[in-house]
Amino acid sequence: MTSLFLKQGTRYCLPLAGKTFTCNRVLGTFVTYRSLSKLYPSAEKAVKDIPSGSTVLFGGFGLCGIPESLISAISENPRISELTAVSNNAGIDGVGLGKLLNTRQVKRMVASYVGENKEFARQYLSGELEVELVPQGTLAEKIRSGGAGIPAFYTHTGIGTLVETGGIPIKYAKNGDVEIFSQPHCTGVFDGKRYVMEESISGDYALVKAWKADELGNLVFRASANNFNAPMATAGKVTIVEAEEIVPVGELKPDQIHIPGIHVHRIIKCEKNEKKIEKLTVRQDQAGEAGLPAAMQKRIRIIKRAAREFKDGMYANLGIGMPMLASNYIDPGITVYLQSENGVLGLGPFPTRGEVDPDLINAGKETVTVLQGGSFFSSDVSFGMIRGNRIDMLVLGGMEVSQTGDLANWIVPGKMVKGMGGAVDLVSASGTRVVVTMDHCSKDGSPKILKRCTLPLTGVECVNRIITDMCVFDVVPGKGLLLRELASGCSVDQVRAATGCEFTVASDVAETF
Repeated sequence: MTSLFLKQGTRYCLPLAGKTFTCNRVLGTFVTYRSLSKLYPSAEKAVKDIPSGSTVLFGGFGLCGIPESLISAISENPRISELTAVSNNAGIDGVGLGKLLNTRQVKRMVASYVGENKEFARQYLSGELEVELVPQGTLAEKIRSGGAGIPAFYTHTGIGTLVETGGIPIKYAKNGDVEIFSQPHCTGVFDGKRYVMEESISGDYALVKAWKADELGNLVFRASANNFNAPMATAGKVTIVEAEEIVPVGELKPDQIHIPGIHVHRIIKCEKNEKKIEKLTVRQDQAGEAGLPAAMQKRIRIIKRAAREFKDGMYANLGIGMPMLASNYIDPGITVYLQSENGVLGLGPFPTRGEVDPDLINAGKETVTVLQGGSFFSSDVSFGMIRGNRIDMLVLGGMEVSQTGDLANWIVPGKMVKGMGGAVDLVSASGTRVVVTMDHCSKDGSPKILKRCTLPLTGVECVNRIITDMCVFDVVPGKGLLLRELASGCSVDQVRAATGCEFTVASDVAETF
């Protein structure tokens, strides 16, 4: 926006920009004008004025819906450095934001998940990179609120964990000590329930990927590539969009538009549209299971038992890893609506090879299908469903579970960090039944079900049922663990020897799976 001495209602050509402008309104003897075109000729030109030290929001989830061209353009411009990058995750080694980690252009990552990016984890644990880990739903809402001009908000997510009390490592020293910890959050009480206050996030720049954009900047996303792109498009002082297709104004119907052009400042045609798939996953038939390794067959045994938890008409969420397999074993006689926190409702089984779509993934970055009646939406809308207690049941994995139902499943300090992902948000929803699926013991034989968790908590007293390769436990509030079922070939004595806390045994306990 600039001021010139112009005559109202007249069209002018500004020689230096070579663009046409319309005089909008008179300010004394001057007027403001706005460019009618937001189109830029290349990703390089669209990002070249990003200053070092900027906070940049990056849309996408895993490799789905990432602004590949814009990220590549930054990676090729060494003048842009010391960035604070806000993204759900950082891609994989050398792909997506992994490129900017390789070129050392990122000083701090604000993210919910490290995942399988080994270079991300290495830089963090070695002290080369600052990492601010945030629960995924909280991250989505921080960005949405930032775009809406809301400075802060309260959420129950993280109460009783390091999210509330502080102490999550942000920066390690080279000797492994922690130089910077996260700080305690302010808390408040509403209707007798405790909440933490979270400050919102906005960016100097937001880089997003759209399926279609018109020349005014109206955006449409495709399938699960909506994810973090929608909230981030609203939260940048300057929002730069790369679109797979740029269409004339009027081609997008008003009721099809996900993000109105008022939020968008620059648009480029997608230059790199590789759409790599992080985890190509296809459907296995029953015959194929017999040839799987013993460890995988054990996991399938656990998840087949977990699939019996589903009830007709239920809305459920499946955590990453083993729980994702449950969608393949739902009783065909019932209907279950599976929700994925990256913005899908109505997940179906894994696809056949001919059905694979890189724009259609689940929260574990695996390729999926969607059933008839399914829907897609942004990450902030997804977590609104979760916090609003719309999800009946959650199935997720665990590193440790305590006898009172505390869960730890996201970090081994100083050694292994996967990140919180959406688990902290999911287990904080008081109306959602939480079922944990996991191996009964660690690889070294030590118990994973304990009197107290030794690892940082994901949630406090949040677990309702534990399903392992040996048995099924219920967590009874105020009483502890109740042994409900045994796996085939397991005895009560074997379970007792493999469990790190006391438990009671149901009178009708029997082998059921």
